[in-house]
Amino acid sequence: MRAAARWTQAHLRAHRPAAVLIVLATAGITMSLLLATALFAYATDPWQRVFTQSSGAHVWIHTQAGAPAGSLADLDEVRATSGPFRTVRTSASLQPGGAKATLELRGTDRRPATAAPRVVAGRWLAPAADAGATKGIVLDSSVARAMWAKPGDSLVLSGFRAHLRVVGVADTAEVSFRAGESPGVAWVLPGTLAASTAGQDQRGRTIGLRLADPADTDYVVQRAVTQLGADQITDVSTWRQARAEAEGDNQLLGRLLGGFGLGALLAAALAVGGAISTRIRGHLRDISILKAIGFTPGQVVRMFLALHLLFALLGVALGALGTQVLGSLMPGRIGDARAVWQQLPGHTWLSFVISGGVVVFIGSATCLAGWRAGRVPPVPVARAAAATGGRGPGLTRRALGLRVPPALVLGWRSAFHHPLRSSAAVARLAVPLLLITVALGAWTTLDRFSSHPEHVGLPAALTARSDSLGDRELHQLLSSRSQLTAYPGAEVQALVPGQTGTITLRGLGTDTQPYPFAVVEGRAAHGPDEAVAGQGLLDLLDAHVGDWVRMTVAGRPYVLHIVGRNIETADGGRVVSTSLDTLRDGATGDGAPPAGPSHPDFYNLVLHHGADPGAVREALTKASAGRLEVREAPNPADQLSVVRAVAVGLIAVLILIGLAELATTVGAGVRDRSRDLLALRAVGLTPRQITAVIVSATAFVTLAAALAGTGLGVLVSQWLINLQGSTSGWGTGIAQRPALAVLLLVIAVAVVIAGAAAALPAARAARRRLADSAADLL
Repeated sequence: MRAAARWTQAHLRAHRPAAVLIVLATAGITMSLLLATALFAYATDPWQRVFTQSSGAHVWIHTQAGAPAGSLADLDEVRATSGPFRTVRTSASLQPGGAKATLELRGTDRRPATAAPRVVAGRWLAPAADAGATKGIVLDSSVARAMWAKPGDSLVLSGFRAHLRVVGVADTAEVSFRAGESPGVAWVLPGTLAASTAGQDQRGRTIGLRLADPADTDYVVQRAVTQLGADQITDVSTWRQARAEAEGDNQLLGRLLGGFGLGALLAAALAVGGAISTRIRGHLRDISILKAIGFTPGQVVRMFLALHLLFALLGVALGALGTQVLGSLMPGRIGDARAVWQQLPGHTWLSFVISGGVVVFIGSATCLAGWRAGRVPPVPVARAAAATGGRGPGLTRRALGLRVPPALVLGWRSAFHHPLRSSAAVARLAVPLLLITVALGAWTTLDRFSSHPEHVGLPAALTARSDSLGDRELHQLLSSRSQLTAYPGAEVQALVPGQTGTITLRGLGTDTQPYPFAVVEGRAAHGPDEAVAGQGLLDLLDAHVGDWVRMTVAGRPYVLHIVGRNIETADGGRVVSTSLDTLRDGATGDGAPPAGPSHPDFYNLVLHHGADPGAVREALTKASAGRLEVREAPNPADQLSVVRAVAVGLIAVLILIGLAELATTVGAGVRDRSRDLLALRAVGLTPRQITAVIVSATAFVTLAAALAGTGLGVLVSQWLINLQGSTSGWGTGIAQRPALAVLLLVIAVAVVIAGAAAALPAARAARRRLADSAADLL
């Protein structure tokens, strides 16, 4: 044991920089995996916790005011119901003329037992206190955050003469509020709801169905549509949609961290295995001496294994400690996720499982390399000399004949003299460079959303709507602005074939002024009944470009020809887009009036080059005297800005792994070239030229790894980003490869770092005594 301890101590002193790099890289990998797990838990567990504690409804059915929604409680699959509630669609703002949010007001005199809102601020409605002159309202937390509303604030609601006071904010497991897409939920007393002056088209009923088996969701929706009639149902939402929206971008961040963490773990394992193999080749004489004094093969293997398990344990401990101390202090959702994860019941054992998995994985890589140390014979064998007397390879002779510097020629030959060993070194160095290129691809794609949103389905920077301006007056106001082009639009909810759910049917632009959709497959819609669809809708309907699809809006059928697929980031890509003319005048097949809107609900504003969205928004608000509501169009890049910080952290971890592998490559190159010092000096090379041979050999290996890593990284980046786009419903075509200049910079930096790292060890080796070099032959 004493001899093993002394050998381990001497080994650490001799390879201190490499040991530190491996420990730091392991710590970074552990932090990445722990934070990825926290983000996954943060993405799903809060919604699941609210759903469970509130006995959430699996299906929400929104109907016309006269529909017998209460009859759905008699369905065999329904265990309990929430409602039915009488509802009113209205818009609310904190002050007259301020930013508005669409609300679905539900009238109830008591908090429902099923799908019970969980009050997180303020209190629930009280008939004695909230039915007087100042009436109360409870807001869903998602719309309260969007409006910056809190208990005690007064809301201005269209259709209500008096202001309503916010008395509470509650969490629900329903589809959350999204401006321009889904309304926020609010609860008022039945008397307050009755005081609304809203028209019949703004009134309805809503019922939540809690099922005995969640797998019956689609079947129950189909039965509800059959029982009530398609013309009576205005919207359907399910627990799957609510959960997917709750996961949202956090799941993407979790996938990013998890994928890079696992990739970095693989790179670290390869680096550790390569380091052990290289050190074994460099310490064959020491291992033979250990066996000669009585060490068994098993003891030698255990000695190497214990040393690198110590590195792994130290790195994992540092990573877990760093996550514990710094995780909650990180800005944005990563810090929030870490804080929430610490409160969940299973986070302690999961942290131990992840940390233990990292140690086991690195230990497995160590065992394979350490097994070779156990097979070293106790009597050192002289290494076979290189073949002599033969002439050098033709490429080498031609290079020397062209007066290429001998250091470069010999460096190239030294780098790839052993193809198997050189290929392994190139592969180990290429893995972290590949992952760095993938991270740069994610960064570049995110920049594309910010700098060129029109290429990823987001041509409109602003959306304008007004409840007080007439359509002609609004159109004239927007047309008079030279900085923008206004496209009228409207959206309706449509039942899909089979009537198992709803999708968004959108009309944008007109036949004479088509909207600039980002079409990546097929062509844009030009003629009547033509449309483009998002990937999510095509997947839902199992349709393809060129198919005809049928959908129902308020009982009226629409049959559209899908002529193209566009990049669609809204509603998980479950959107079919056509012109406003087609939406308004779509064929119904039964002579009934069209179900589409008679006038635009909003205008998408596409700004001309150089126009500032903030300035245009302010000018429009001022020109309309506050009667026009102008919002910035949602951009996924706004929620994914933290990806840049994540990418920087991951690149730093990968650089540590690359440096550890580079230290191994440099050490192997210096040791191998040290054995050739006698021959190199015999042919007349100076110490400076010998140094150049060793440095150039390391640079050539790094160059090969950089070319392979960046080339494969571009392909892998394109594939992974488009795969994420496809699974999220956005569709393929969003990936953007890093600029060629950036890739060349990565290659150049890698080669320069490799050359700089090899320079000092190579200079020391070139000045070694000849007797030492001769001794290395054994």
